Amino acid sequence: MTDTDRDPDRDQETAPDLPAGEARDGDSRCGFVAVMGAPNAGKSTLVNTLVGTKVSIVSPKVQTTRTRVRGVALHGPAQIVFIDTPGVFKPQRRLERSMVAAAWEGAADADQVLVVVDANRGLDDDTRSIITGLRGQGRTDCLLALNKIDTVRRDSLLALAAALDAEGVFRTVFMISALKADGTGDLLAALAREALPGPWMFPEDEVSDLPQRLWAAEITREQVFRQLHQELPYAALVESESWQERADGSVRIDQVIYVQRDSQRAIVLGKGGSRIRAISTAARQEMSTLLERTVHLFLFVKVHDRLWDDRRHYAEWGLDYDA
Repeated sequence: MTDTDRDPDRDQETAPDLPAGEARDGDSRCGFVAVMGAPNAGKSTLVNTLVGTKVSIVSPKVQTTRTRVRGVALHGPAQIVFIDTPGVFKPQRRLERSMVAAAWEGAADADQVLVVVDANRGLDDDTRSIITGLRGQGRTDCLLALNKIDTVRRDSLLALAAALDAEGVFRTVFMISALKADGTGDLLAALAREALPGPWMFPEDEVSDLPQRLWAAEITREQVFRQLHQELPYAALVESESWQERADGSVRIDQVIYVQRDSQRAIVLGKGGSRIRAISTAARQEMSTLLERTVHLFLFVKVHDRLWDDRRHYAEWGLDYDA
């Protein structure tokens, strides 16, 4: 996925007198940052804000992110690769165990770990579990981003920051609102300063390493969750079956939405096909905007009662079936 919507002023403001190529060849820096947190803490929103365009889907449902998605941000001579990990929680099913394992693998592989905490939820059981796990990995120099600060009273916010600081795994605390991009500039600048000297790992115009087929499937899955927030459980899967480039510059994408029961298929289709048309329209419009080209999207709904017992789906998303 390449850079089509990144804010063009971001890098000019940080290093106006230093051409990007010269910075990269001379004193370039690169760092990998694992973004961890409890489900729905705002990790994906934060990564999208820092990168400057959408690389991870966002929905009101928790556990929306299922695997590690890497987003690439630039700040002066520094390239920061964010690993947006699934939310960490107490897993009960195979898929959940695979998701949590992917999050911890992301933390182990990163230069830095940034923990996002929803200021409204505070120091809950999921966050405590993350802190315990970080101690177990010997991580006592993590960064903390207190998110959604615009929704919490200042005295409560300061008390929460003090309580988290006392846990002994955080060395710096940032107060942010990822949705409003408040405080995120300071966070990005700090991460850029701490990036290690070395060459960039991705081309300058690349914002994510997620293959286009998977990215397109995620856009549609986001719409499924957004439009069927109450009716449909998490066990839906979207697969891009074909991607056909057309001579006029447009692209045809055929996707299958898998559900586990006939009753769920009826929900996704809606009365007279109304719901599937609405999902298709919203997903197609977003794909067209982000790809800057016409997209012809065709959706099909199929039932697969043992959907998450299929190793193929785990392998496609880089998840460990046996976690």
